[in-house]
Amino acid sequence: MKLFIDECLSPQLARRLNEEGRHDATHPRDKGRLGEPDHVVLARCLDEDRAIVTENAVDFRKLVARQELHPGLIILPSVSREQSFSLLVNGIAHLASQGGPSDVIVNHVLEIGKDGSFTLSPLP
Repeated sequence: MKLFIDECLSPQLARRLNEEGRHDATHPRDKGRLGEPDHVVLARCLDEDRAIVTENAVDFRKLVARQELHPGLIILPSVSREQSFSLLVNGIAHLASQGGPSDVIVNHVLEIGKDGSFTLSPLP
């Protein structure tokens, strides 16, 4: 699965996902892109077909909702780095249980609760 890990999250999330060998995850710190405005991040993710992983639900939900077609949005709660990784891996597994994760998340938002709950909703 192609993922963009937002700068509000640890770059180690991208590294660990990449080390597993099943995902192509990127973090702006590793690409010299810290501080880019959210609309620039979204444009790049659309171009690269990457689902956005963030804690910044309000801003990205608004931006993504304006797109007719988008690769998806995954919203994590504000938790520790280790919990974020575990919740994200479980969230991807949840998507995989419904089909190809990259296909299931298209035009959807997956909200992951601190308790490990999942809510998958169409967006827009």
